[in-house]
Amino acid sequence: MSAISNSRCPVCRTAEIISGKWTLLVIRDLADGSQRFCELERSLEGISPRTLSLRLRTLEEEGIVERHTYPEVPPRVEYALTDKGRALMPLIEDMRHYGRRWLPTPGGARPVERAAA
Repeated sequence: MSAISNSRCPVCRTAEIISGKWTLLVIRDLADGSQRFCELERSLEGISPRTLSLRLRTLEEEGIVERHTYPEVPPRVEYALTDKGRALMPLIEDMRHYGRRWLPTPGGARPVERAAA
């Protein structure tokens, strides 16, 4: 494989978008459908409202998440993955598979190494 500058490398460019802390978890949680800000905040234990807001804004700017505002009082806002965002789901599923296979569980149990399927 020939050397490619980081600015042209698709892996580097993708990593720039999704590598921020919490970013992949926001995408993971939106995979099941649209959610309100408070629902995301509850599901992402430990994230600050400011950080969640920044991650959602960045993902929206990248075309990965779309924001729907409903003309109600009080206003209701929901976030959902776009087609571009849903295209990241195989990557998240691969990470889930990797974690189950290779990483210890929080209780300290070692993963069972199996032959690749």
